[in-house]
Amino acid sequence: MRERTIASHFARAALGGARRLGYDYSNLLQQLGISPELLDEPRARIAPEQFTRLIQGLWLALDDEYLGFGPAPSKTGTFAMMCHAVIHCRTLEKALHRGLLFYSLFPEGPRLTLTHEGEMIRLSLDDSKFHDPDHFLTESQLMVWHRLGSWLIGQRIRLEQVTFSYPRPEHGAEYDLLFPCPMAFCETAQSSLLFHSRYLNMPLLQDERTLKHFLEHSPADLLSRPDDGDSLSSQLRRLLSRDSSRWPDLEAVAAHLHISPQTLRRHLREEGSSFQELKDQLRRDIAIYHLSRADLSLQQIAEQLGFSEPSAFHRAFKKWTGLTPGAYRAQEN
Repeated sequence: MRERTIASHFARAALGGARRLGYDYSNLLQQLGISPELLDEPRARIAPEQFTRLIQGLWLALDDEYLGFGPAPSKTGTFAMMCHAVIHCRTLEKALHRGLLFYSLFPEGPRLTLTHEGEMIRLSLDDSKFHDPDHFLTESQLMVWHRLGSWLIGQRIRLEQVTFSYPRPEHGAEYDLLFPCPMAFCETAQSSLLFHSRYLNMPLLQDERTLKHFLEHSPADLLSRPDDGDSLSSQLRRLLSRDSSRWPDLEAVAAHLHISPQTLRRHLREEGSSFQELKDQLRRDIAIYHLSRADLSLQQIAEQLGFSEPSAFHRAFKKWTGLTPGAYRAQEN
């Protein structure tokens, strides 16, 4: 319930390759309860598990883990075989090198390289041959390799920087959820991740048993679960989500963090956010969770989110997503 929802942009973008290949995905969308109304509304959001099922459905339909965006298809199951190839490596460095070697066996696949930059490591992606106007495959490749590496060693790899070979896109505001670190656009020929080399010597904590469970939903769910990171905004979201039946004000949260309200506002402003914005994002995601499950009435949802009247919840939800709560529930069921 507390997971971040996914912007409708990413559902539209994921369908771009299928559209280019002439695949009719209308039946798939109907099976998943994703309506044209939701796809056409830029502010709309979908649940993470719904997005996961969309990606998995497209993989099976196209038999291509690159979803039609790559220079050549990557048959379904290729990622799983790569994971089996790396799972017995002793360190993350050996696992990454073996994984990149595995994909290099496919001449038409995306090219990834690891390079040392002092104490830092850069994982670079040559996305120049992608058929990817919305940059969906580039985003996916960077996210999957970062989160796969983090899963292998049992801890989040802190990113120092992410670079992109293209200008900041219109959906760039969502990048703060995908890559919570400094970002640079159009400054290099390749897109890349930069992280400290200390992670390379860490041992792999996973085995074939945990890999089996991991592969039941991966890498699709790696794309549907944005990286919270360690920013103040992420800390506040986790704090607020502990008890969504009580909504502390800014002063109470600042006291909990042992800082002044002014300092809290300033730090959030530096991160491009605000307390009200974080609170509204969390309330929006909780509302979408309940609306997609029909476990509570609209009035009960409004009460849980701290609205005194259902009409106030109605207005707020439409402002957040472009759809009324009733319209959202209707297209989900």
